[in-house]
Amino acid sequence: MRRRRRGRRRPAHPERAVKRPAGGTSARGTVAGGAVGLLVAASLLGPALVGGSVSAQVGLPFEAPSSAHLLGTDVVGRDVLTRLAHGGLPVVALALGGTLLASLVGVAVGVAAALSRGRAGELTVRVVDGFGVLPAVLLMLVLATGFPGSDLAVLVAVAVVGVPFSVRVVRAAAQQIAASGYVEVALARGDRRSAVIRRDVLPNIVRPVLADAGLRFSAAVHLTAAAGFLGLGRSAPAPSWGRMVDENAPGVALTVWPFLAPVLALVVLSVSVNILTDRLATILAERS
Repeated sequence: MRRRRRGRRRPAHPERAVKRPAGGTSARGTVAGGAVGLLVAASLLGPALVGGSVSAQVGLPFEAPSSAHLLGTDVVGRDVLTRLAHGGLPVVALALGGTLLASLVGVAVGVAAALSRGRAGELTVRVVDGFGVLPAVLLMLVLATGFPGSDLAVLVAVAVVGVPFSVRVVRAAAQQIAASGYVEVALARGDRRSAVIRRDVLPNIVRPVLADAGLRFSAAVHLTAAAGFLGLGRSAPAPSWGRMVDENAPGVALTVWPFLAPVLALVVLSVSVNILTDRLATILAERS
């Protein structure tokens, strides 16, 4: 008797296993983009749209929301909505500035380390990793002693903490591109390294850079909020979402909105930025 050859069964309709519906991702990206745009616009335009003084006492401490004060009053009787509108700009500006600095340094150092010859790239990463072991809050406290009452300490701390992670992500992505044939051919035929980086390397690492920037921004928002919680940066009575959380925590049993409003703003901002950057990275990858 002849034995029948057992062939491998091919999966029916293989394309169905590959395609994934993009409607949910697109909807999440749209919602996240709207949330980010709304919060950023509120942070930039809030001080102009919501009048009033951030330090004026307009009522008793921890009054419930009313028609005169939509979110009630805080620990010393100041209007919560006014302070919320003015307190978003420091958080967004510091987190965005620290993320941009960390990403720029990370791209420059990471690409240079990926394309360097010998052990220079590995040594560079080891030196950068030394900054990664520094506790973020301790670094911020040390810098705050040199810049009391200034947001510069928070900005530098956010950037320094984010650089080691960005360098590792960018270096890993650039190494994959550098190992491909066309980069080696371009270098072998005499193309300048700067031209190869600009034309061949950078366009191919946009997606991981954007994804990492989203994570770094979320961490920067948390660190900036922690700075306000600890009373670092610009001094009181200047409003900050993190400082509002710290100030109004004792009055949660009386009215929750002075505490909950800045918490919701911080959570929505960080989560929406992560979703938005992931969606942008996916779109750029599909187009490329």
